[in-house]
Amino acid sequence: MNARPTLARLSGVTKFVAAALSIPIAIGLLNAVAGLFRRAGTPLEQIVAAERACTSYAFVSERETCVRSYLTTSRVRNVASR
Repeated sequence: MNARPTLARLSGVTKFVAAALSIPIAIGLLNAVAGLFRRAGTPLEQIVAAERACTSYAFVSERETCVRSYLTTSRVRNVASR
């Protein structure tokens, strides 16, 4: 009995096919994630502008309310300008 276990070795063609299929899958996944970020998220520059506009509020809850209203009004302005 052989005490050393051996694993089956893949052929070169199998390795090439696996590598060739992994490239479009990886590109597709990266494009999907990038698309989700572009479509669903608020751009960071708008968030920074809203936070700078609301720095006069001392309480976090007031500041968050101000940021939300700032972002809402900026979205309404952007939709109206289209």
